[in-house]
Amino acid sequence: MSDQKIKGFTHERIETNNFLMIVLITIVLAVGGLVEIVPLFFQHSTTEAAPGLKPYTALQLAGRDVYIREGCYNCHSQMIRPFQAETLRYGPYSRAGEFVYDHPFQWGSKRTGPDLARVGGRYSDEWHRIHLNNPRDLVPESNMPAYPWLNTAMVPADAMTQHVKGMQQLGVPYTDEDVANARADVEGKTEMDALVAYLQVMGTSFK
Repeated sequence: MSDQKIKGFTHERIETNNFLMIVLITIVLAVGGLVEIVPLFFQHSTTEAAPGLKPYTALQLAGRDVYIREGCYNCHSQMIRPFQAETLRYGPYSRAGEFVYDHPFQWGSKRTGPDLARVGGRYSDEWHRIHLNNPRDLVPESNMPAYPWLNTAMVPADAMTQHVKGMQQLGVPYTDEDVANARADVEGKTEMDALVAYLQVMGTSFK
């Protein structure tokens, strides 16, 4: 009987004390998060690059910036789950080693549009250009917004050297030559060129 009273008192105390409830919830979330995340840092499959994976070129990296800036990740995930329904539609499921050079990765969880993890090489460059310029020219029922300004907006070439250098400092294996050539690689290129280059490399490292 006394044990029940103690348990009841403890339970009642927690439920009626906002501060205590917040502290305990925070502890539970912290411990749960650590248990889920920490082991990943010690698994080679999550920290080592997948065979054949190469760092983005300066143009592809610029395209990735456009992808993030325009919020493409809000409607397109880049993570194929290991389920038959997913692999039949999109291709082989995603491996963590494919994303070790992504800072941040673009896995996402919402799919207003299809997953893009393996879109590279599936369509021609011209298809992507037409689709980005006005999606309904190719997919009449599409609710994707059009991005015609990408045809005239130029990639900021002056910023790319520092951008590639910053990624190098984050552990992406760019050489000093890659850093030195970053500006020249994107000079005269539009944001449309860059975004198409990024889309065309997605998932192509997987063999």
